[in-house]
Amino acid sequence: MIDLVLLGDVLAGTARLGTPIAFAALGGVIAERGGLYNIGLEGQILAGALGAAAGSFATGSAVIGLGCGIICGLISGLLLGYMSIRLRINQLVGGIALNLLLAGLTAFLSRQIFGAQAGGARVNGFSQINIPFLSDLPVVGPSLFSQDPLFYLLIGVAIAAWFWLMKSHKGLDLRAVGENPKAADLAGVPVFRMQYLAIAVSGAFAALAGVHLVLSQVYVFAEGMSAGKGFIALAAIILGRWSPIGAICAALFFGFCDAVQFKLQFTSPDIPYQLFLILPYLASLIALVVLGAKASAPASVGLPYDREHR
Repeated sequence: MIDLVLLGDVLAGTARLGTPIAFAALGGVIAERGGLYNIGLEGQILAGALGAAAGSFATGSAVIGLGCGIICGLISGLLLGYMSIRLRINQLVGGIALNLLLAGLTAFLSRQIFGAQAGGARVNGFSQINIPFLSDLPVVGPSLFSQDPLFYLLIGVAIAAWFWLMKSHKGLDLRAVGENPKAADLAGVPVFRMQYLAIAVSGAFAALAGVHLVLSQVYVFAEGMSAGKGFIALAAIILGRWSPIGAICAALFFGFCDAVQFKLQFTSPDIPYQLFLILPYLASLIALVVLGAKASAPASVGLPYDREHR
């Protein structure tokens, strides 16, 4: 890591690989602050990826692909919200069911949309934006000031989400719903409406993770391309103490581990690459054990609220 060029490459990889995890973690924070577990992040990443690929493939526009991906995330979030709020299904079971549904559905639809090109149909995506002068800085230039538009979108929405959640009246209402929905209801907060809003926004953010994978990284849709990022995002939520900024910092830490394991694969070809692949997952496990033991989730997360018993 003494080599500045190598350090710059690792930091650039950290930003690129950590962005999808950060989007999904941000969505999970919003949902859990509203009292709902979103275990379906993994499937929603796939939904956003397929929506982005299909939209860009059909129109040739990355912006339309971005919009299609977000819409897919919103729909999947509302579906999970309907199961959790209206049907009162166990939220962990509902999230797992959504993951299984979207994994199979996206695989099926990709073959219908792309036909024989499924898994290899390239789509138009976003290119890097080099900020004048700043992108030429050593080490930090390539990692912070020479990234794709979605990375800068992540920074903007993270700040906006923190301010809205922590400093606004509506954000206070959402946090109250996650801590004590009965008290919030008695205070006039529309509990179910806030929860639907939270889970829909959560799905949209998770979908942005898939959009980034397709439109900013690989430019194709592949079955199962989420590759566990939704589950790593769940760990980032805990490590970030259910704070938007904290969750994104934790996600970038996992992105750093991923970037390091890629570099190790190239610099140590004699070592089986499978040993390096487990590094991000091992890091998440160790971080949860060491740092997440005393983390405290919102008091009412995962508990369905029955308004008749106010």
